[in-house]
Amino acid sequence: MPFVCFPSAAPSAAANVPARSGAFFALNAARAALLPALLALTACGGGGGGDFTMPAAPAGVGFTESAPLPSATAFVDAAASNQRGDARYATVDTNAGVRVLSGFLNLWEPSTRLVDAGQTAPARDGFPAIAASTWTGIPGDATDGTVKSAAFQSENIGFVVRTTAARTQAQADAAYYDDRRGKNYSVTDGMGPLTAAWRQAARQTTTITSIPADATTVRYDDQGNNTGVGGSANADFGQVIDFVNSMGNNASTEPAKRFYKYARPWRWSTSVQVVPTLEPAKSSTPTTDGGFPSGHSAEAVRNAVAMAYLVPERFQEMLARGLELGENRIMAGMHSPMDVIGGRLLGEASALGNIYAATPDVRKAARAQALQTLMKSTGAATPEALLAFAHSQGTAQDRFADAAANRANYRRRLVFGFTQTGDATRPAVVPKGAEVLLETRLPYLTDAQRRVVLKTTALPSGYPVMDDAEGFGRLNLFAAADGYGAFNGDVDVSMDASLGGFNALDVWRNDIAGPGKLTKRGTGTLALAGNDSYSGGTELVAGTLRADSAKALGTGAVYVGGGTLAVGGAGTLQLQGGFTQTAAGTLLAQLGSADAGALTTSGAATLGGTLVLSFAPGYTPKAGDTVTVLRAQAVQGQFSQITVPGFRAVPVYAADGLRLVLLAA
Repeated sequence: MPFVCFPSAAPSAAANVPARSGAFFALNAARAALLPALLALTACGGGGGGDFTMPAAPAGVGFTESAPLPSATAFVDAAASNQRGDARYATVDTNAGVRVLSGFLNLWEPSTRLVDAGQTAPARDGFPAIAASTWTGIPGDATDGTVKSAAFQSENIGFVVRTTAARTQAQADAAYYDDRRGKNYSVTDGMGPLTAAWRQAARQTTTITSIPADATTVRYDDQGNNTGVGGSANADFGQVIDFVNSMGNNASTEPAKRFYKYARPWRWSTSVQVVPTLEPAKSSTPTTDGGFPSGHSAEAVRNAVAMAYLVPERFQEMLARGLELGENRIMAGMHSPMDVIGGRLLGEASALGNIYAATPDVRKAARAQALQTLMKSTGAATPEALLAFAHSQGTAQDRFADAAANRANYRRRLVFGFTQTGDATRPAVVPKGAEVLLETRLPYLTDAQRRVVLKTTALPSGYPVMDDAEGFGRLNLFAAADGYGAFNGDVDVSMDASLGGFNALDVWRNDIAGPGKLTKRGTGTLALAGNDSYSGGTELVAGTLRADSAKALGTGAVYVGGGTLAVGGAGTLQLQGGFTQTAAGTLLAQLGSADAGALTTSGAATLGGTLVLSFAPGYTPKAGDTVTVLRAQAVQGQFSQITVPGFRAVPVYAADGLRLVLLAA
């Protein structure tokens, strides 16, 4: 049984250790050897008692940040204008998909709108007849428009030349599979350990299971069931499949391709090396085969976003898979980086348009069916168990098991090395309705808070094409899944553990900046794992706040008014602004060797409530050892209860810290 120590109000013999920092933390060996015996004769005692005033909770900045709706026409309100059948008449003014990509007009000026060679389009709905294009698409006549930025054009096509020259055979094979397989089927391997369960429940199949020896001369098309079986024919997963299939509504890339008329990279330069097995897949009709935006990329992204919504246990991994397919289009030599970026923008806009258009009941039912079926298929008894199973494989089996690599690759694929040639100081805007994309991943936040998360994790401005008026180009959904990027105002989070899943436990991994304050309420657990610098302070009211990194709690004051502050054994927790724990609070500290897990503050520490101590795996202190719990500029108050499993613990309080002497239980 653990020893529970209730410190007395009177100072003990241990409290007579000199209170100077040097004296307390540099006891000579002889005195350290005698200390346990002396302390065993005393009550728990301590030198941090006496009369004092409990500090108030940090005040923060006194307001919350918002993410107002953009003034531009919202894609979610105009998505129905993006129809394949209207491709020849699409303009920035009439088509939502073309409008989202209109930043491309700063780099490229398309000529007369495109129809098939030798044809004209009749006047319709007030539009004049459209003359036939003279674009042949052969080298020397690769395009139908005018380059407005030679530097951009050189980098865009040069990127493909360099990439296709350096690709490995494995990359060429991956590019083949992502080209010839159904895109929906391809991206489901982003589910990792859940892939087999998803495909079985969906009844998905593919006929592209290998690369035929004659693939360099014969085009093979996927004859499988790309999306699976939806509706009532699939009682266990039909709503899920219907939801994913709905992402194709109002999502055609054809109007944008016909409007922008930007050629594929292999038409721009003969130095682009198309994957040999994809030569038969090349189109011979350039007027209907524009490169911008990439259709494969758009479809992969919109499907990946939908699957991430339905299975937030693999949210970031699915997003990473969607962008990987886009990069494979560059590896294939079929698309340029800007084609792929355009596909991402339109894919995200299309996914948002369709998720937003679905009723809350439809969204809720599809998510519930995905959760229930996958739990049953994998034997997971709870959503938390499904989350653990979803991340149970290493990189040898799950290509997306390395979270740090996913983050780096996702960020790289957002911009593909393009530099910020525009204004890099523009504030981020968030598309109307975009908060719904995070409602399963961050279910404990409000819609307004989810909008601010998207705002504070957005890409900087100034990248080509990505400063669209609605904000799609700057969305970083991967980073948004890791919580706020900054507390520019005060943030109040309440989590209900009884709802399970991310409501019970979530981890924010971003490096959180800003002047604001974090307040944690509710019964759930929120873990902060970034190199945080927010300065408005941290207040724990209820539940658990877990500090998973040395600078998890920013630079402001930390106030534990209730609930449990959990400190891990990975390193010393640095609290620059001081530490206060009231009688209602609990500090759960896991100590490791070399004082790992201890609290260090350059401010004052005011102590009360409960201290519960445990030890990190591999660290096995013995009776007679002294462990450091706290270093501070000044200490007042004492813990009212101290629990150390396997030991009796005698606290030694001083003006600059707290140590525990461990005695046999």
